Amino acid sequence: MKTFMLAAVLCLAAAPPARAASPDAFIEAYARDHAFSGSVLVQAGGKIRYAGSFGLADIAFEIPNDARTRYPIASITKLFTSALILQLRDEGRLDLDRSVRTYLPDYPGEAADKVTVRQLLNHTSGLPSYDGITDAASAMREGMPVYQLPHDSDSLLARYAGGKLVSAPGTKFEYNNADYIVLGKIVERLRGETFDQALRQYLLHPLRLQDSGMLRQDTIVPRLAGTYFHRSDKGPLTPDLPSYPENWYASGAMYATPRDLLAFANALFGGKILGKDSLAQLLAPGLDDYGLGLWVYEAWSDGRAHRVAKRPGRIMGANTQLYRFLDCDLTVIVLANTDAVDTDDFVARVGSEVLRTTVCAKGG
Repeated sequence: MKTFMLAAVLCLAAAPPARAASPDAFIEAYARDHAFSGSVLVQAGGKIRYAGSFGLADIAFEIPNDARTRYPIASITKLFTSALILQLRDEGRLDLDRSVRTYLPDYPGEAADKVTVRQLLNHTSGLPSYDGITDAASAMREGMPVYQLPHDSDSLLARYAGGKLVSAPGTKFEYNNADYIVLGKIVERLRGETFDQALRQYLLHPLRLQDSGMLRQDTIVPRLAGTYFHRSDKGPLTPDLPSYPENWYASGAMYATPRDLLAFANALFGGKILGKDSLAQLLAPGLDDYGLGLWVYEAWSDGRAHRVAKRPGRIMGANTQLYRFLDCDLTVIVLANTDAVDTDDFVARVGSEVLRTTVCAKGG
C-alpha cells in the first residue's frame, strides 16, 4: 500500500484545519500555499458548493487546469471495477464467496481454488504484489518493467497475477494491484467483452460519463492533464516516468473529470448502480477498515464522528481522492496532476471546513 507507484494511505484523523472565513477561502488559500495543481469539487446538500481549478495541465505550454480537464485517476479505478463485479452479483451471475477457478477455469496460479472473489476485492487474497517499487529513486535507477513494456490483460494475468500465495487467504490485508487484475479478467470472462467495453456499457454510458475512460499509450485523450512529480524532496517537478498506462488495467488505468466522478459517486452511494445488499457489502469495512474497493471508517469532524468512505489513488504525479461522508450529503473530490500536495490531508481538511459551515443533512 505504501509504495511509490500506488500509495493509498488511510487518513483517520487529520490535524485541525486552519480557520478561514469560508470553505472557499480555505481551499484557495491551501491550494496557493501548497502549490496545488489540479481541481477540487465539493457537493453538499445536493448542490455544488465549490468548484475550482489551479495550476497547469501542461507545464511546457502553460495550459491551465480547468473544469473540463481530464485527469488520470489512478486507483479510483478500483471502485469502478468493484461496481462491475457487484453488478454481476446482482444479476445472479457471480457469488463473492466462490473461488477464482469458478469464473476463470484456466487461471494458472495457486489462488485458483483457494482465493474467493471477495478476498480479491478486499485485498486479503494473499497474492504477491508484482510492483516491487518502493520509492522514486529505485524506480529511476532500475526502471519499472511491469509498466514500461506493453502487456495485454492476458499477459498481465499470466505474468503478474498468478504466482504462489504469500499468506493464507483471508488472514492479512495486503494492498495489491494483482487482485484487481484478476477481477478485471473475471469481468471480461463473464461479460464476453474487454474490460474497457464492459466499463463503457455498464457504467460510463448509462451514467453519461462522457469525460471518463481507459488510458492507453497509443491513444491521445483530448484535454488530459499531464502528470508531474518531484524526483527529490527539493528538486523541481519533472514529467512522470515513461510507462504504458494500460498496464494498470482494472486497478488504475482510468481517467475522468471531477464532474464525472461526482456523478458516479452519487449514483453508487445513492443506490442507482447496485442493489441494496451489494452496496451494504461494498461499504462493510474489513481488515484495515477496507471494504470492497475503498476504505470505510470513522473520521472526527465538526465535533463528532462521521462515517466516511474514501477512495484515494496515486501513480507518480496523479494524486486523487474521492471522499464521501456517508451520514451527510457531502462529497469532496480532489484530482491533482502533481505530487506537490498531500491529498489525504487536503481532502480531510476540506471536508472539515465544509462541515463547519453546513448543516449535516442525511445522505446516502
